[in-house]
Amino acid sequence: MSADWTSALARARENAPFLARALDRRPDLAELLAAGEGEQALLAAKQVEAADIPTALRRERLGLALVLAVGDLAGAFDLYKVMRELSFFADRALHDAIGAAILRRVPDAEPAGMIGLALGKHGAGELNYSSDIDPILLYEPETLARRERDEPGEAAQRYAREIVRLLSEVTAEGYVFRVDLRLRPASEVSPLAIPLDAAITHYESSALAWERAAFIRARACAGDIAAGEAFLDHIRPFVWRRSLDFGAIDEIRRLTHRIRDKQSGPPVPQPGYNLKLGRGGIREIEFFAQTHQLIHGGRDPALRVRGTRQTLDALAATGRISQDDARALGESYDGLRTIEHRLQMIGDQQTHSLPSGEALDTAARLHGLADGAALVEYVRDLARPVAERFDALLDEDRISVPASAPHVVAGEEHAPQVPADIAERVAGWTDGKYQALRSSAALGAFEAIRPDLLSSIATSPDPDAALVRWESLISRLPSAINLFRLLEARPGLFALIADCLTLAPPLAEELSRRADLLDALIDRTALDLPGSVDELAARMGRRERGDDYEMRLDRLRVVTGEMRFALGVQLIEAAHDPLAIAAGLSRTAEAALRVALDAAEEEFASKHGRIAGSELAILGLGRLGGGVLTHASDLDIIYLFTGTHERESDGPRPLGATLYFNRLAQRVTAALSVPTAQGALYEVDTRLRPQGNQGPLAVSVESFARYQREDAWTWEHMALTRARVLAASETAREDIDQVVASILSRERDPERLRADLIKMRREMADHKPAKGPLDAKLLRGGLVDIEFLVHFLQLRDRQAVTPDLGLAIDTLVKAGRFSGTIAGAHDLMTRLLVGTRLLAPDLDRPDPAAASLLARQSGCEDYACLIERLGAARAEVAAAWQDIYGETLELDE
Repeated sequence: MSADWTSALARARENAPFLARALDRRPDLAELLAAGEGEQALLAAKQVEAADIPTALRRERLGLALVLAVGDLAGAFDLYKVMRELSFFADRALHDAIGAAILRRVPDAEPAGMIGLALGKHGAGELNYSSDIDPILLYEPETLARRERDEPGEAAQRYAREIVRLLSEVTAEGYVFRVDLRLRPASEVSPLAIPLDAAITHYESSALAWERAAFIRARACAGDIAAGEAFLDHIRPFVWRRSLDFGAIDEIRRLTHRIRDKQSGPPVPQPGYNLKLGRGGIREIEFFAQTHQLIHGGRDPALRVRGTRQTLDALAATGRISQDDARALGESYDGLRTIEHRLQMIGDQQTHSLPSGEALDTAARLHGLADGAALVEYVRDLARPVAERFDALLDEDRISVPASAPHVVAGEEHAPQVPADIAERVAGWTDGKYQALRSSAALGAFEAIRPDLLSSIATSPDPDAALVRWESLISRLPSAINLFRLLEARPGLFALIADCLTLAPPLAEELSRRADLLDALIDRTALDLPGSVDELAARMGRRERGDDYEMRLDRLRVVTGEMRFALGVQLIEAAHDPLAIAAGLSRTAEAALRVALDAAEEEFASKHGRIAGSELAILGLGRLGGGVLTHASDLDIIYLFTGTHERESDGPRPLGATLYFNRLAQRVTAALSVPTAQGALYEVDTRLRPQGNQGPLAVSVESFARYQREDAWTWEHMALTRARVLAASETAREDIDQVVASILSRERDPERLRADLIKMRREMADHKPAKGPLDAKLLRGGLVDIEFLVHFLQLRDRQAVTPDLGLAIDTLVKAGRFSGTIAGAHDLMTRLLVGTRLLAPDLDRPDPAAASLLARQSGCEDYACLIERLGAARAEVAAAWQDIYGETLELDE
């Protein structure tokens, strides 16, 4: 729709006295607007001449107010342009005021050491038409510009008072902004400007939840901006907490109720309704967005955006809220903010309430509506979807256990009977023997969840085991307050924790070391499979200003650990096919390798530079290469580098190519396998590299190719059948793929190949026998034997050469090399392999609940059926062994 400047000017003159006066005061701008030259008028409004800064700012403010209002009414400037221009002006005004205040005292001084932080709508770039600004003024005593005899604190307060006066004093030219400094720390007792160290101490030790919410949208906008950005970087852990603080979230919940409780106007849109604070109003949209940010933003930097609509879109993009919610709230936000601007441009007043009588009709006509009734109806349509969603705030993130999970006890009308011995033992937790339950706050949080905890233990498949593991978990926690508050806020988590503690010993062990892993389970995406490798790598490797190498690695470890834990929970909840879980684990590991390599390369280059035309590449083998990992899998990799041995790095401490890439490879391995506060992620196995442990960690692609052609054993070529490049440029990937393909496409002596593989399998069986009746990998007729069959055919016939074992089997079945039952045997055993790593890590029959779940995961009715099907599958493999190798495969019992 084209802009209608004529109508806009007419409505402005007839319905907005402030705009009418502004048009008379600035005929130059009125002329440009009448000619439809909106951008030219905007430029002219910013180019004012005045003898001093206060006058210049006031004249610019009037011109901008006029041009933006008329452009808005004409449909030439959208809401976001208006808010952005107002916010940028506020930045300039605050910066100029800081500079003028300092220059008045110290001629020729730069505004060093004096910082203006924008918060609220100003920080978000969403200032409204007649808004206050709510900055926080900070100063650095060591660098603050001041006279020699002035104390830093005294000078800073003088500057702060002058800044407020320059901006808010009403003169013949008007005013610039009303300035509200009450968002500063302890505003009732603190000075107007706060020293940096005092601010840091406050936010790290005693700040409240509302202050965290305020800093979601904070940015350094004026004065010593670099120092302001460094301050915001420093307090980022206060704002964006890695571990959820459900005490703070409870406080936010109370704040949301307080919004409604304190609002005394009409509950639904009508004269007197407050667009900002009323039910379904602007503040509810902002709180909806910010509450989700506070809960999830610590773990997901994609949510650390300032704008309200940006936040809603980010929440939808990451699955925290639905696309429909984001769209409905966003559209309501735009509409309500637009009407708010209409009310304010009438008299340049900071008002948010719908007027009554003729004033309401005037506001409606300014917006282009027939009368006040039409405006009220329009606002009702905007507020309704907001109120509905605000009512459900925080409930949307509750997680529940899938009803199809075989181990979940069906709901009962009455609470289960808790055995007296269990109740007595749990009551004993509060006698002081556990550090986590010694404070009054921890005891209070425990009492709030005790009934649900007892119920969870009583209904678990093995109450005694559940009790022991709960005690193990609590005994290792320095504090249990956050865990208990999390469980109080998310009752569905009791079922998940109970399952982890009773069904999956490895997950129970992980939880006892890192209770914060539960943070990964708090929302409705917890049981979703991970995205693509690119998506996971972007999440693991997302960087923020001020991040160093160790911070990047910590983020990598945290996100990877949470993903692996969540996938473990998905497995025991029967949320997905174990084959899909295995693929998700593989994508997670591949993404972690990429991010570890990228971070290590950058950090290494800062000291040693880079080698032009060369790079480190990672080749995955085994289950990692095949894209089917379990929770217990090592990462089998080979490090290769492109280019020649002769090159040298170009940094301050240059290294030759071989030493350079070997040290870099060591760093990548350490990033994934060295234990830290966030835990070790993977065991990295590089023994499949040329010459094994005797050879260098990283070799050139050329050396690798030569070794594979001239010196490699048959088992090494067999390992190459599952080789896949995981991290490299496209050119390097193609070169390595070509090397691997050339080795695997070589003609071989079938008899020698057969003899080599049979000998290898016999030696393997002697040295690595099956560990139990559920060892689907090492039992004769198990997965290892399937691999030996497939790899023999791949190398002998140069057919179905793909690292994906399942795809290779399908191809060989279609070519008539296998019967179709082998594919079913492979899938059954792979599902069992993935399941036993959590549910039966000793590979013996687990307790009945875990045994039932293993059977269910493998597509069997019960455990007996699973064992029967496993035996039949192994017999199928034995028959294929006889057919392909010509020898009998003895199946162990």
